[in-house]
Amino acid sequence: MQKKLILNQDLLKITISRLCYQLIESHNDFSNSVILGLQPRGKYVADRIKEQLESLVKRKIDVGYLDTTFHRDDFRRRDTPKKANETTIPFLIEDKNVVLVDDVLYTGRSVRAALDAMISFGRPKSVELLVLVDRKYTRDLPIQPNYIGKSVNTMQSQRVMVEWKQHGGKRDSIWLFNNLDT
Repeated sequence: MQKKLILNQDLLKITISRLCYQLIESHNDFSNSVILGLQPRGKYVADRIKEQLESLVKRKIDVGYLDTTFHRDDFRRRDTPKKANETTIPFLIEDKNVVLVDDVLYTGRSVRAALDAMISFGRPKSVELLVLVDRKYTRDLPIQPNYIGKSVNTMQSQRVMVEWKQHGGKRDSIWLFNNLDT
């Protein structure tokens, strides 16, 4: 099995810390900003970002989870429909600065679906995108992240996996696999 470690536990911790400081530079104390983690895996990143931001800005950060299943352009094209996750947004996003958070940016189609789904909850003042891994050169849509943990050159035949210890992984890490190896 060919796999390559992109970020180990220590580097992932440093990367999340750097992303938090970049967010603070743009959003100050988050008094008019919220975070939306894209279901299913962006919520883990959003939780990590929230935890660290709250310790840095010394206030509660509004974090919600957004499911995009029914807004995806490939929803009805699958042999078996994708199972929806729960959307939990216990606050208003009207006139807020929204930071969409996901683990891996691949084609951009999930982000496009998230923009459609998010509008159901109000019209934000601004929307930014934070991703742990940006798979460069793989976009179907012209979507680019504002905050990037790590940019990786990948081929279509490869897959990026973000592993979280508290969610069944051996350790916090990010791996690059060949699809034949999974």
